[in-house]
Amino acid sequence: MRLGLLCIVALILFPITNANAREQKAYGAELQAFSYPYPVQHYTFMSQRQQLSMAYMDIAADKPNGRTAVLLHGKNFCGATWVTTIAALHAAGYRVIAPDQIGFCKSSKPASYQFSFEQLAANTHALLGQLGVEHVVLVGHSMGGMLAVRYALMYPQQLDALALVNPIGLEDWRQKGVPWRSVDEWYAKTLQTSFDGIKRYQQSTYYAGHWKPEYDRWVDMLAGMYEGDARKTMAWDQALTYDMIMSQPVIHDIGAIRTPTLLLIGELDNTAVGKDLAPPSLARTLGNYPVLAREAAARIPHATLVPFPDCGHAPQIQQPQRFNETLIARLPTLLATD
Repeated sequence: MRLGLLCIVALILFPITNANAREQKAYGAELQAFSYPYPVQHYTFMSQRQQLSMAYMDIAADKPNGRTAVLLHGKNFCGATWVTTIAALHAAGYRVIAPDQIGFCKSSKPASYQFSFEQLAANTHALLGQLGVEHVVLVGHSMGGMLAVRYALMYPQQLDALALVNPIGLEDWRQKGVPWRSVDEWYAKTLQTSFDGIKRYQQSTYYAGHWKPEYDRWVDMLAGMYEGDARKTMAWDQALTYDMIMSQPVIHDIGAIRTPTLLLIGELDNTAVGKDLAPPSLARTLGNYPVLAREAAARIPHATLVPFPDCGHAPQIQQPQRFNETLIARLPTLLATD
């Protein structure tokens, strides 16, 4: 009896460690300890009175077709998450450039920066100028789709084709009634970021409740930037870029795009930034990608819509072979009209 009581006390004071408990590795604010699939280079430049470093992968084609594809990552993604698309485009003869935007992934995390899609587009344009690239096929996913739209409007002479993969911002959330959230509130919310929280959000919002073990690597990549001393740095830049997304809609300008455009849309996606702020009656209507994609395709001249009915927010990750084959098969038609 006495032995049993002692065992219970011991379990309360010194609980058994779960052998399967997950330990999050710290990768650093610039993902210093996280490996990318191809060599990473850095473009150093001055912007807003400070020196910044923009990381990028530049993969030369073995059998060049004369085209360069530039891949723009989403907010919760990085250049590395394009790994299978890079390989497929490379095999098809494209030179592929995949940058990490300032404030994200392996690039600088400035403590003070006026983030705008115009600024990020200008940074990317300067990088391509440094690399001697004059014409590109631009592919943007998620937030990178918003950036790609802005880039297409700012530098139309440089674009041979535009591909938007589940771009966010196909609706103006603030105009629809999503309440405003201050940068300080975004910061406080983002400070709570964890592996489990990222995974829950992505599973419910990006993948319609489904999950595959290979997705864990990309969750680990994001969570590792928030681990340790980097947490406050990461959370602040993420708060600033959330404010950028909410306050700088591009949907009202898409009708001015003149570049042949491909919309690759996973129809199970329901992403809408700020949805958690909206009243339930409004939240249920946000992120309706089948409808939003059709409306966007109707507004963009020379647009082609290709739906992926059984995919969510990231078809290039969910069904990489199908997505990459579709992208590469469709690009020649767009390029023939440039």
